Amino acid sequence: MTTVLTPASPLTAADRCDRCGAQAYLRVVLASGGELLFCAHHGRKFEPELKKIAVEIQDETGRLTTTTASASDDER
Repeated sequence: MTTVLTPASPLTAADRCDRCGAQAYLRVVLASGGELLFCAHHGRKFEPELKKIAVEIQDETGRLTTTTASASDDER
C-alpha cells in the first residue's frame, strides 16, 4: 500500500471500516472528493482496486505493530 504523508488528521478509534465496522487504519481519498475507510485486512484485500481509484492513501497500519510507552512489561 502506498503511504502518503499529508496534514490529514490521524485516524482514531472512532473511525470505522466501511466494509466491516472494525477500527480503520487506512483512509482512501477518491478523485470525486469522497473518502473510504478500511481496516488493515480489507485495505490489503482491496489494495489493487484502491490504487486504481485513489488520489491519496493514508496508511496507518504501522500502528498495529507498535507498543505504547505507557504499557507495562506485563501488558507487552
